[in-house]
Parts: sequence; structure tokens; C-alpha cells
Amino acid sequence: MLGTRGVPARYGGFETAVEEIGHRLAARGHEVRVYCRGTDRAAAYRGIQRVLLPGIRVRSLETLSHTLVSAGHLRTHPTDVALVFNAANAPALPLLRRAGIPVAVHVDGLEWQRGKWGPTGRRYYRAVERLCVRWADALIADSRAIQDYYRAVHSAETTYLAYGAPLLTDPALHRLRDLGLAPAGYHLVVARLEPENNVELILQGYRGSRSALPLVIVGSVPYSGPYQQRLNALATRVGARTLGAVWDQELLDALYAGAATYLHGHSVGGTNPSLLRAIGAAAPVLAFDVAFNREVLNGHGLYFDDVASLAAAIREAEEAPELSRKRGRKAQEEARYRFTWDGVTDGYEALCYSLRFAAR
Repeated sequence: MLGTRGVPARYGGFETAVEEIGHRLAARGHEVRVYCRGTDRAAAYRGIQRVLLPGIRVRSLETLSHTLVSAGHLRTHPTDVALVFNAANAPALPLLRRAGIPVAVHVDGLEWQRGKWGPTGRRYYRAVERLCVRWADALIADSRAIQDYYRAVHSAETTYLAYGAPLLTDPALHRLRDLGLAPAGYHLVVARLEPENNVELILQGYRGSRSALPLVIVGSVPYSGPYQQRLNALATRVGARTLGAVWDQELLDALYAGAATYLHGHSVGGTNPSLLRAIGAAAPVLAFDVAFNREVLNGHGLYFDDVASLAAAIREAEEAPELSRKRGRKAQEEARYRFTWDGVTDGYEALCYSLRFAAR
């Protein structure tokens, strides 16, 4: 498994998927190797073999450079199947094909729409979509909307494999006291602080709602810049609490479970793990109005697409808290069969078997 920061999962959706799928495959008797970045030199994690390799520490080059080095390592350390995460890594696919390794690419969302990329970056992401269609043996989409996109734009079929929603049954809500918070006493955002996650819009909508409850923001960005500085200034003006990244998983679970609402501004990805985690905690969700989020919520949330609609949604959730909580519980109930990591792992296992047998 290559193309991510690796395991343990400490960044985003791809890393979460690699850890959750990888350790389950290892428990089923498969030899699982994950290529990792960072400084953690542990040789194994949860039954997964870790290979630590370098990448160029520049935003536009780090992912691809690390994946190219990883693909080079694979050429001398053969494997039955390679699972590549992120369409941006398409230039590494010929290395794997020349080594005779079947390759499936998890293409992620519509990367070229992300606000952090300029014109060159957007052109690159449109190009690598086409290269993935040409060079990969299989494509993986974590959203039906992404499937539709690849079918309509590239005339390409994909295998639908979403993410799992961790279901909380007994969250440690007492941990909220560590932060001076009370259950149902705050609104929550968990996101990387990047433009396409609409944290700036959320801050403005929260201010417009005139809510008496505090807004708590969990998240960071690996490359600080003017956008993050602007967000920090706006958060200060509206009185939001910014916690940065929270690695204490028990505390993070408590934050999700205790939120009066979870505000989800992600706009360009597919099925988002932060949204699934909120659903698994039965948090009432207010989500940015795009097909990906509507697909996941299946009607059990409120939606916004600008400052005014978010302010109205926050007021509606506060004025009818029991109805809001009912929507959260219904979404959690459906997640028990719609989004399970065991089911997702079944799909990856079956895909790997089919690619391996087809290559013989």
C-alpha cells in the first residue's frame, strides 16, 4: 500500500483507510506492507510491515516523490498486488507495470477542484486522472458520485469501496471537562484547514447565527500560509476555540459524541472519514451541500452552501435539539450496515484476488 503518509494514521482519510484495511488484511493472514513517511522508525504496526522512505519536503512534490521511491523499492521487493492511493501518484504506475505488479488506484475526490492548487496544479490533476484510467489495472472510488464522474468524463468503470464508520456506544464524555466543555454545549468542526473544507465560511456562518454556544475547531494544515493565518484571525474575532490537531482518540471521540452539531464543510472529496466518524458518534450533522455529503447522510442531516444558509441551519438545530439528535441517531443506525470496515476489507481482499489471478 503506497501513496500516503502511512501508518499509524495521523493525517487524513487515506491514512485511516490504509490502517483500518491493512490491519484487517494482516489479521486474515495476508502479508501487508505499507510505505510510510515521517520519523517513526517502527518496523511494524498492528501486524502491518512498515517501510520508511524519504520524500521531498515540498507541498507539490512530497507525495509523488515518496511514491516514486516506494515504487522503486517494490521493484526489488516483489508483491502480488499494489494498492496506490491518490490519483496524483499516476506517474509511478509505469514502474509497477514494468515490474509485472498488478495495480489498483484509489482515485480520491476531484482533486483539481481543491482551492490550494493553482492553474498548474489543477491541470496536473486533470492529467493524472486520464493517466490512471490508462495505466491502472483497476480504479477504486469511495463514493457513487465519484463513480458517476469517472463514467461520464473518462468512460471508465470503478470499483466502489467506501470507508467504515466507527460506531461509538459508550463515549468518554467526562473527558470534555478537560476542555471546559459540556455535552451538547458546543458546535464542532474537524477538518484540515484548507480552502475546500470551507472553514472560513463556517466561521462566518457561525457568527451570523449569533449562537450562544461556542464553536470548537479541531484541525491543522501541514504547510502554514496566509490562508491559515486569516482563519486564525477570523476565529479569534468570532470567539471560536481552535484546538489544533487532537491525537488523543478517546478525547476526539468524546468531542464528536458531545457536539450539539458537527459542521462539515468538505466540498470536493468523496466519502469523508471525518463525516463518517461524526455519524458513528450520532452527532447531528450540518453539511456542505454537495453530492458526496448527501450520499453519505442519506437525508439525515441539514445542508448549507453559503453563510446565510449555515446560520439558518445552526439556528434550526438549536431551536429543535431533539429533532437534530434524532437525525444523528438515525444516521448512526444506518451506518451499522452501510459503512463497515470489515465489509470494506472484504471488497479490497476480493479485488486483490481478482487482480492477482488475472495477472497469472
